Amino acid sequence: MYLDQKEKEAIFKKHGKDAKDTGTAEGQIALFTYRINHLTEHLKNNRKDFNTERSLVKLVGKRRALLDYLTKKDILRYRAIVKELGLRK
Repeated sequence: MYLDQKEKEAIFKKHGKDAKDTGTAEGQIALFTYRINHLTEHLKNNRKDFNTERSLVKLVGKRRALLDYLTKKDILRYRAIVKELGLRK
């Protein structure tokens, strides 16, 4: 499996408040970004895997919704997570 419990805890510890705080928007956005990057690499090798492509589109939509929520709730947190993850170029 590409994402084990220790990797998840490391992501949440880095981007959330602590390793057990899985509910923050920043932690979820970071986790979605990790998964999106993994699926993107998978689709580069398996371009006809349409089920994975659909999953990727759904994940991007979820991440976008969380980013929109952060924009409305606290613009400084939004800017920090976008800069930290390098989402805008």
